Amino acid sequence: MASAGMRRRVKAIPGRPLPYGILGGCTDVIDVTDEHELLGVEWMALGCCPVGVWNDPCVGADESPGAPAQKEFCRPTAEHADPITVYAGAECSAMGWSYAEAREHAEASLKLGEQEAVELGFWTNRLAMTAEDLTPADGPVSIAQGVAALEGCLAEQYGGVGVLHVPAGAAALLGCCNVVHREPGGNPTTLAGNCVVIGSGYSTANTGPGNIPADPGTAWLYITGPVVVRRGPAMTIPHRPGPSMNIRTNDRRVLVERTVVVATTCTVCAIQVVVCP
Repeated sequence: MASAGMRRRVKAIPGRPLPYGILGGCTDVIDVTDEHELLGVEWMALGCCPVGVWNDPCVGADESPGAPAQKEFCRPTAEHADPITVYAGAECSAMGWSYAEAREHAEASLKLGEQEAVELGFWTNRLAMTAEDLTPADGPVSIAQGVAALEGCLAEQYGGVGVLHVPAGAAALLGCCNVVHREPGGNPTTLAGNCVVIGSGYSTANTGPGNIPADPGTAWLYITGPVVVRRGPAMTIPHRPGPSMNIRTNDRRVLVERTVVVATTCTVCAIQVVVCP
């Protein structure tokens, strides 16, 4: 066996984020040009008000029923989304790595792991804090029943195409009963047409409304309206070698961070499903 001193240093093994995460094709990812958007955004909700069906009271009526029928008007509500900052830090001995090497390592770490961190932040700060729990009193349901209930909730409250949020640890079960399918080169979608985000950060969280941890053998699924991710530039701190050094410990630290604002609209529904028979 060769000694450690004889090993040759090579490049790190590269990786890539899961292809169907929150920064994949199910969401609109916008690289913002106005940094004020990274402080949070607000808007008037669109599509949350129901479209009514007008039944003419004069049709089929022998006489006036009294007060004239009136169309109903809906007052749009204001919605908002708050920022999430994700980061990766590299620490090493100044004798081992140069500033350029430490910076490259931190930037590569953020590139690989930021999607998981964004998913975790969105799940814990938005999904789990605002969802309507559809889990029946009898307890968790099968994943097919869960998806059906979530899509029913979205259809009744929004009516447009939305996003199903699934922990990566439960994703394999989506193939049961043809709940989800994927065309070549496309994103996973349900038979109803809702796009499916399969998140590693969702698996890390796997909490229900109120961020209560899932029971063993279960997982939480969420559904929302469309999702828009506003993303700022990756910032490297410090941006030059000198301040990265701690002269007392002879260590070097480089931090890379990015701020994102993840927004969705109208409704968030959740349900607990069984992942183990």
